[in-house]
Amino acid sequence: MLSGFTKLCKGLAVILIGGHVVVLLLPTSVTYLALIPARTIPFGWNLITTGYIEQSVHGVVVSTLGLLFMGKLLEPIWGSKEFLKFIFIVNFLTSVCVFITAIALYYLTMQEKYLYMPLSGFHGVLAGFLVGIKQIVPDQELYLLKIKVKWLPSLMLLLSIAISFFTPESATYLPTLIFGTYIGWIYLRYLQRKPESKLRGDPSEDFAFSTFFPEFLRPIIDPISSIFHRMLCGKSEASSNPQGYTLGGAPLLGSDPIEASRRRERGARALEERLAAEKLAAGRDSEEPHIDGNDRV
Repeated sequence: MLSGFTKLCKGLAVILIGGHVVVLLLPTSVTYLALIPARTIPFGWNLITTGYIEQSVHGVVVSTLGLLFMGKLLEPIWGSKEFLKFIFIVNFLTSVCVFITAIALYYLTMQEKYLYMPLSGFHGVLAGFLVGIKQIVPDQELYLLKIKVKWLPSLMLLLSIAISFFTPESATYLPTLIFGTYIGWIYLRYLQRKPESKLRGDPSEDFAFSTFFPEFLRPIIDPISSIFHRMLCGKSEASSNPQGYTLGGAPLLGSDPIEASRRRERGARALEERLAAEKLAAGRDSEEPHIDGNDRV
């Protein structure tokens, strides 16, 4: 479990740790690197830097471990370039949405804390990673929890919302988690390109927006989500058109259900191969002391 981390993930982990060290040594740097809504207009770069700045020790530990372990699964399947692109887009768009939400909360409540609270952290991207894992291996069961991977994003949001009722500063993390999950799904559902097949998106029913909710709520969620679906894809024929989405009557590149199914199969196969390799490595490690003992005898 502690091996097989990619070079890109290790490099990003160094950035996260380095950002936390900078904040510890220069506390005033938070003003320039974190997202402070009242100062975003002159310091617009913080829409990008905020995702890589962790202000707490537990935050940098969780973000670093989440990046390394989830990246170990996602990057080999997506490719390094696509993996980095996903991180950048989800981080930036999540920051924009959080900025707009903070401004809206200020005008609704007239509380200045929403304008001046420093918002930062990699947890929005981690939420997007959970959506990526849901897409690739939805039916894989977690060994300890005995739940399927496809429910991880929903459970994470449900737990975060429940905790927010008991924490005074929920605005510092809850919008980021919600928008990180949603932006991650939007990107994977409609925008992610597949160079090997020249396709884009994942129109499969198993990855519809309603799959984030329990079965009994889907008849209510589907009509609502279809409105936003039409906004993104025009006249949608996803459920009946074998070519996938359409835009103005023309097929939208990348919307092939068969390709989506193949992608999930590749993800499941990659996960199985990685687990088998780790078991084999662990078996070799346990055999080496035994062999050395026999040699000494």
